[in-house]
Amino acid sequence: MKRRRCNISLLIGMGMLCLALPALPQSGDKYNIRLTPVPALNSRGAGINVTAASVAGAGTGTATLSGKKLTVNATFEKLASPATAAHLYMGVALGARDYSAKPIFDLMVTKTGDGKSGSISGTVELSSEQVDAFKKGRIYLQLHSEGAPSGHLMSWFVK
Repeated sequence: MKRRRCNISLLIGMGMLCLALPALPQSGDKYNIRLTPVPALNSRGAGINVTAASVAGAGTGTATLSGKKLTVNATFEKLASPATAAHLYMGVALGARDYSAKPIFDLMVTKTGDGKSGSISGTVELSSEQVDAFKKGRIYLQLHSEGAPSGHLMSWFVK
């Protein structure tokens, strides 16, 4: 009889453990963010003009991919003009920026002082296709500013 109670208690304990495991926080895969000025670009037909003089600054941060949830936290400083927005974009291939792409997600920009420094943050739910693209290096972060509305700083996510 004692042995049967022990077995039942053991089964109940194992069942409770199995139910509790999914609720534990999962760390996910960590990625580094290194925000650097976008390359100079002059495309008269598209109305894009980004010169080396209109972009300056830098930033760093991290991103965590846990399942389909991507969390981004970064800081930036020394922009040539005040920040306006930050977005995630999907490139056409590994490391290839798509100049005509529409943002796939908006991120929050919090400016400090004159708006030339601050932070970028956000948590987004990626589709299965986007998770695959992210892991293959096709999704990038871009920070826009008043002086460079088509892109001021950008970063790929590096593991």
